[in-house]
Amino acid sequence: MTIDTVQHKFAHTNGIRLHYVEAGTGPLVLLCHGWPESWYSWRHQIPALAAAGFRVIAPDLRGYGDTEAPASIEEYDILHLASDLVGLVHAVGEDKAILVGHDWGSIIAGPTALLRPDMFHAVAHLSVPFLPRRAVRPLVRFFNLTREKHFYQDYFQQPGRVERELEEDVRRSLLGILYSASGDCRRSDASFTFASFPKNTRMVDNLAIPEKMPAWLTEADIDFFAAQFRKSGFRGPINFYRNFDRNWLLTPFLDKAKLRQPSIFIAGSLDGVLLMAADEVKSMHENVPNLSGKHIIDGAGHWIQQERPEEVNKLLVDFAEANRNPRQLFT
Repeated sequence: MTIDTVQHKFAHTNGIRLHYVEAGTGPLVLLCHGWPESWYSWRHQIPALAAAGFRVIAPDLRGYGDTEAPASIEEYDILHLASDLVGLVHAVGEDKAILVGHDWGSIIAGPTALLRPDMFHAVAHLSVPFLPRRAVRPLVRFFNLTREKHFYQDYFQQPGRVERELEEDVRRSLLGILYSASGDCRRSDASFTFASFPKNTRMVDNLAIPEKMPAWLTEADIDFFAAQFRKSGFRGPINFYRNFDRNWLLTPFLDKAKLRQPSIFIAGSLDGVLLMAADEVKSMHENVPNLSGKHIIDGAGHWIQQERPEEVNKLLVDFAEANRNPRQLFT
């Protein structure tokens, strides 16, 4: 099969109409994308997992693509996002799934799997490791990180500001974000990052625009992403970031919780998240007792499943095969 043969469907879950694509038959694998992406960021993994005998579903998360985008910021907190995934699994007639998340998809996957271990029996984290609830609330951390420069997660907190910047030229913005966080850009200028930038500039002024497309990204790929964000806008996706503090306030019951499902971590060696979440990467074996491996792919950046699809496909297929049948987690 090819990506052109996936089925486009809609499910009503948790009060929204959610778009997803589906391929294959067998045990369910649920693929959750990051920012600023969509189901399309899994275009290389969907055929591979379907060919291996799995039912693969990749949604546009709340606020993205063809999925509804509620108006209020609070409707993008972790409880809403986790409930969307639970409702989606039920809507497609299943009660169990292997949960795979990249970037924000990974941030969502951790608490979702903690809340519903009966449903999500194995978890794959891409780029962002499992993030235990920190002792310090996010707004305090943002204050400490932004004394000299803007930190992008703090910069996103002011409603409307970054949306206006990104939507001035949607295609350029997406190309700049995708290239700037890639291994290609990091190899050419290891000091470059839009995660931290001078306070007298805008975020979009700090995006690296390539002279030619990197090998892993085509003009058609950028056109597809751009068409989706012209439709949805950036408000819903940015609202995920505006709930960091709210998520912390909502989840004190997750303090020191360990993710006990069979798990895997995959990231690129040049992914800036490895520095941002260095403590969490280092402590994954402690916080994720059934972690089957940390796989750091040399030379790759943040968009690991797009930059290195063959390596990621093999790791995910092998992981899914090993966890085709749910295990008993607790005795």
